[in-house]
Amino acid sequence: MEYEDRRTIATPEGVQLALPLANIGTRFLSTLVDLLIGGVAALIVILFALAVGGDVAASIAAAASFLVFYVGYHVVFEVVGGGRTIGRRAAGLRVVMDSGAPVGLRASLIRNILRILEGAALSYVPAIISILATKNNQRLGDLAAGTLVVRDVKAPVYEAPRVQVPPAQFQSWDVAGVGETELMAVRTFLDRRHSFAPGPRAALAAELATKLRPMVPGVRPGLHDEQFLEYLAAAKSGATAPPVGGSMPPYS
Repeated sequence: MEYEDRRTIATPEGVQLALPLANIGTRFLSTLVDLLIGGVAALIVILFALAVGGDVAASIAAAASFLVFYVGYHVVFEVVGGGRTIGRRAAGLRVVMDSGAPVGLRASLIRNILRILEGAALSYVPAIISILATKNNQRLGDLAAGTLVVRDVKAPVYEAPRVQVPPAQFQSWDVAGVGETELMAVRTFLDRRHSFAPGPRAALAAELATKLRPMVPGVRPGLHDEQFLEYLAAAKSGATAPPVGGSMPPYS
């Protein structure tokens, strides 16, 4: 039986983005690293409490360490650390909402409180079954919180255009194949791009440009993605210059 390994979401710009889902092997690796880190830290705390306060203090330290690791450690790294614990960083994974948005405090608390039941109490057996049985590779905590564990694919790095293309070139483009839906997606992206971080901005531009280039005969190879979208919007509107005044301002 084959399981889906991607979750496709629609952005406000009308672009379909695929989130590559983490499989059970990489999730096991990240969990193992986190368990080793938590186990070593807990052992140090317990031994210190035992030496200072005896058996009672050691028992209290053991219980506190358990809660701190299973809930506190994961919540802090997921909410503040971009969805990545140390183990997930090592495995190239991150936790996100099923919409692709960053994980919030409430969702992180839900998925990690349920981790106690799935993990410590039942040796991760329900988690393994759930990951294998669900189409988005979600354990029970993910289903309850509305979260996904995805592979942390790096977005393309933004590169400013090196050569300015004269308006005469885009004015000769055959843009009849580009419909109103595609044009609206381009214009929405151009209007909002300066509010995006460099990585998502470059990824969205690349996604749109890859989809639309085959629809526009006569485009010079090597044209920067954002500049292609600027000239495409200008050509569709019959303008004599690119929108927003030509080349894009560099990121600060």
